[in-house]
Amino acid sequence: MENEILDVLIVGAGLSGIGAAVHLTKRCPGKSFAIVEARERMGGTWDLFKYPGIRSDSDMYTLGFNFKPWTARKAIADAPSILTYLRETISDYHLEDKIRFSQKVVNASWSSEEALWTVSLADGEGAVRTIKCNFLHMCSGYYNYAEAHDPDFPGKADFAGKIVHPQFWPDNLDYAGKKVVVIGSGATAVTLVPSMAKTAAHVTMLQRSPTYIVSLPGEDKWALRFRKVLPSKLAYLLTRWKNVLWGLFTFNLARNKPAVFKKRLLDMVKEEMGPDVDMTDFTPSYNPWDQRLCLVPDSDMFESIKSGKSSIVTDHVERFTSDGIVLKSGQKLEADVIVTATGLKILTGGSAAIEVDGEPVIFGDKINYKGVMFSGIPNFGMTMGYTNASWTLKADLTSEYVCRLINHMDKNGTPIATPTLPAGESIGAEPMLDFSSGYVQRAIKDLPKQGDRKPWRLNQNFPKDIVNLRYKTVDDGVMVFSKPGSVAGPDAERTKKPEPVAA
Repeated sequence: MENEILDVLIVGAGLSGIGAAVHLTKRCPGKSFAIVEARERMGGTWDLFKYPGIRSDSDMYTLGFNFKPWTARKAIADAPSILTYLRETISDYHLEDKIRFSQKVVNASWSSEEALWTVSLADGEGAVRTIKCNFLHMCSGYYNYAEAHDPDFPGKADFAGKIVHPQFWPDNLDYAGKKVVVIGSGATAVTLVPSMAKTAAHVTMLQRSPTYIVSLPGEDKWALRFRKVLPSKLAYLLTRWKNVLWGLFTFNLARNKPAVFKKRLLDMVKEEMGPDVDMTDFTPSYNPWDQRLCLVPDSDMFESIKSGKSSIVTDHVERFTSDGIVLKSGQKLEADVIVTATGLKILTGGSAAIEVDGEPVIFGDKINYKGVMFSGIPNFGMTMGYTNASWTLKADLTSEYVCRLINHMDKNGTPIATPTLPAGESIGAEPMLDFSSGYVQRAIKDLPKQGDRKPWRLNQNFPKDIVNLRYKTVDDGVMVFSKPGSVAGPDAERTKKPEPVAA
């Protein structure tokens, strides 16, 4: 692989990377590419996480690819089903030989003189090789796979039982007949609680503050009806758009009439739990969609609580003891197993060091371009899904845009494309993610920003992004296309910058 030069290098063999490879195969035939994956297996999130009950937190008709219908009955799918879907995609498009496992990107350095990225890859034993590519497409998500957010609770070392984090779930954890406390209230916690409660003596979800919990059917009845009378692709398309438009409607309602929407969500909880329920544990202090809603299939979380197999406690940890947790209120929760579902850590560009012409890239100083690229970084795309809808909706559009951009560069003989901020103009910088969730706020200073106008502003709107990324002109006056500086020989100036090319 040393001295190999590819047209495109895709980083990550999860949903985003496999999807990017398919779009590249379909839209840029003849382009050489590879997928490098740091782990030994494909699947990304869906292979990494092994905790009980792991499943999608949105429907598979929108989390699935736009080119491959989801045909399983379950709309809210478990990880094994999603991995099967990914394996089928790899087989359908003959991508087996394109994926290179145990290849972790440790450094990527762009040279404007060569119009190439030099990417350093470390294998499982630490040996480092390099590969070059014209376009680098990061599809590794924004979670840190090596580290999680794991607060050092006072007295943690005193606990005599087992403490586990969902990101590093042990294969041999035995919790049958035991008392379990799950610390957290996000998507992971509401997945874990009803699943573990099936065999545990009791599971308590300990939350600092409540989260909005919404139940949806595990199967989409309209999708199943469409399938009976329509071809598979058309049934999938109709279901997909039904869910997209309903999601947009509810999101906009939540933003425009938060009090009305909040009341409806809380009324739904009362319908699930009964009129005598104490709503203290189900009433968040923030408005809907200031953080993601927690989806539970077929009311499993509510049913688990009503059966007495699980419960919710809203309080803060004072300290761990040998046999449980003492809370700020003075209450004690006895536990044999404690699960710290306390969140994840965000990374931009993975853990790799990125350079452009010898200058380190500080993502916190960069401005997003169309939700795909960043100011001043040539030939570099990054897949970032929606915060208010399924990840893959945006991943598909991102890959389509990257293919359009590559084809435009080829057609015009300009192998460098750089989103460029306007000279002499001030672009107001705002956080790229507008969530109040802890995992976002902890990383906010290191995340790229978004601007106060297009194309530097995120839409968080799938139909708008279809127009923006699939149909609007690539040469928009903001994307600067250029050729490498001429090199006369070994003594030529090494710092020559690209020369802009007239449209």
